[in-house]
Amino acid sequence: MTTTSDQATPSRRRRREEPPGHDKAPGRTRGRPRGKRHGGRAARRRKRGPLRTVLMAVLALAVLGTGGLGWVYLKLNGDIDTFDGEGLSKNRPESGTSKGANVLVIGSDARTEGNSALGGGSKDDIGRADTAFLLHVYADHKHAIAVSIPRDTLVTIPPCLLPDGTWTEAQSDTMFNAAFSVGQTESGNPACTQNTVEELTGLRVDHTLVVDFKGFAALTDVVGGVRVCLPQDIYQGDLNPNRATKGDLIFEKGEQDVSGQKALDYVRIRHGIGDGSDIGRIKRQQAFVSSLLKKIKSDGLTPTKLLPLATAATQSMTVDPGLGTADKLIAFGMSLKDIDLHDTKFVTVPWRYQGSRVALAEPDASGLWAALKADRTIDGKDASGGSKKTSEASASPGATGSDGSGVDGDGIDVAVYNGTTVEGLAAEAATALTGHGFTVTGTGNAGSREHSTTVVQYGTGQRSRAETVAELFPGAQLEPIGGSAINVVVGASYTAGDSPAAPGAGTETAPTSASSSVAEDARSGDDDLCADLSYGTGG
Repeated sequence: MTTTSDQATPSRRRRREEPPGHDKAPGRTRGRPRGKRHGGRAARRRKRGPLRTVLMAVLALAVLGTGGLGWVYLKLNGDIDTFDGEGLSKNRPESGTSKGANVLVIGSDARTEGNSALGGGSKDDIGRADTAFLLHVYADHKHAIAVSIPRDTLVTIPPCLLPDGTWTEAQSDTMFNAAFSVGQTESGNPACTQNTVEELTGLRVDHTLVVDFKGFAALTDVVGGVRVCLPQDIYQGDLNPNRATKGDLIFEKGEQDVSGQKALDYVRIRHGIGDGSDIGRIKRQQAFVSSLLKKIKSDGLTPTKLLPLATAATQSMTVDPGLGTADKLIAFGMSLKDIDLHDTKFVTVPWRYQGSRVALAEPDASGLWAALKADRTIDGKDASGGSKKTSEASASPGATGSDGSGVDGDGIDVAVYNGTTVEGLAAEAATALTGHGFTVTGTGNAGSREHSTTVVQYGTGQRSRAETVAELFPGAQLEPIGGSAINVVVGASYTAGDSPAAPGAGTETAPTSASSSVAEDARSGDDDLCADLSYGTGG
C-alpha cells in the first residue's frame, strides 16, 4: 500500500455545542482531549461510519413519532464526536443549487480503543480506510445512491493538513485508501479522504462519517442482527490467508443472521470467494447495507429500542463539524425518510484493472459524477425535485446551449497542446477557446502525438474549471495531474469534425449521464439477498 511516511493526521475531540462551519476548526469544548496535541490544539477523533446514515434516518422518524425528541436530543448531544474541520481543503467544489446531499462514509480498520480485539493486529497500527462510499441523496429526497470507491483505486491525493500546521504536496497515482493514512497515525485522517473524494469527483462532500470495527459490531448487535448470504462455506483460513491450515468453519453456505464479530467477519472476508479481490468484497458489503435497510424498515422502532440505538449510533462514529449536534443529525435523518428500498441503489464507480491496482474507467466515471451533480438517476430520470437543476440543459456541466453560448471561460487559463500529427490543431482549438473568453497561456505539441480523444488535464482544485473547458470538446476525457494548471491535449476526434464550438456553432458536451453499464451493475435495496455477491469466478 502506498502511504506517506512523515505526516500526522489532524486531531479530534468530543463536541457538546453548536460547531462552526465546514471550513473552520471547531473550538475547544468540554470533554477530555483525545490523541496527540499539536499547534496548541487538542487532538480529537474517534472512528465512526458506514451504517450511521441509515440508522439516523430511522431514529429521527421514531423520535418525532413518539414525542421523545428532547430526551434523545440530550443523549445524542453528549455522545457526538467530530474530526477537525480545519483539515478540509480551502479550495473546494462549490455547493451548487441542488437540495440534495453528498455524504462520505468511511469504514476504518484502526486498532485503537479496543478495536484490535475485533480486527487483530497491534493497537499501534496505522489507521487505514478499509471501505468507503459516497452516498448521494437526490434533491427530490425520494432517490439515493451509494457509490463505492475501491481502496486500490489510483487517484491524486490533494494537499492535506499536518499536525504542525503545514500542508502536504499533492500525490498523483496513489492508492485511494492512502489518503486516510496521511500522517501515519493510529487514528487516521478523514479530512484528507474527504479532500481526495472532492478532487476525484468534482462534487462537494456535505458530510463525512467514520466507523471503526467496534462501532460497526455494536450497531449490528443493537438492531438484532442482519440477514446475509454466503455463496459457499467459509473457513478461518478464508478470513486470514496467513493461517497454515484451513481452520474451522465460520460461515455455512446460504442465508443466515449475523451480528457483532460475525457481522464484521462477513464484511471483511475477501479470500476464498470469487477472485478474492476487493471488488468482490465491495459487492458483499453493498448487499450487507442493503439487508440492514430491509431489517430496519421491517422491524420498526419502539420507545424501548430507541435509546440503545441512539446511543450505539452516536458512540460508534466520528462526524464532520457540520453534523456535530443532535438537531443537525436528526434533520439529516429526516431527509431520508421517503426513500423507498427500490430507489436506493448501490454501485461501484466504473473501474478497470491497471496492473495490480484499479483505475477509473473513463468516460464512464466522469459521466456518473456528472449525473449525480445534475441530480439524474443512473437510469436517466430527473430526481431534482423541482430544484434549479431540473432542465435537460442543466444536466450538462455549465448548462450550455446547443450553440455553446452558455460556456463562459472568463478567468480560466488554459494551455493547448496538439496530441496528433496534424499541424495547426492546437492553434485552431486555442482560437475557439479564446472566443469563449478563456485565456490561452500557450500552445505547442504534446509529448505523445497519438491521442485519439481530446483530454482536459487539470491540477489540484481545478476540476470544476476543467469541466467548463471540456464542455467545448465533444467526448473529452478529464485527467487529474499534479500542479495547478489546466491543459487541453487535442486528439484525433477533433480532426474528424468534433471541434470545440465557437459562439453560434453547434456543440456536444463531455459525459453528463451514467453509462448503461453502471445501471446494469447496480444493486437495489430490495434485490435478492443472495444475488451478485462477488466479482470473478465462484461468486
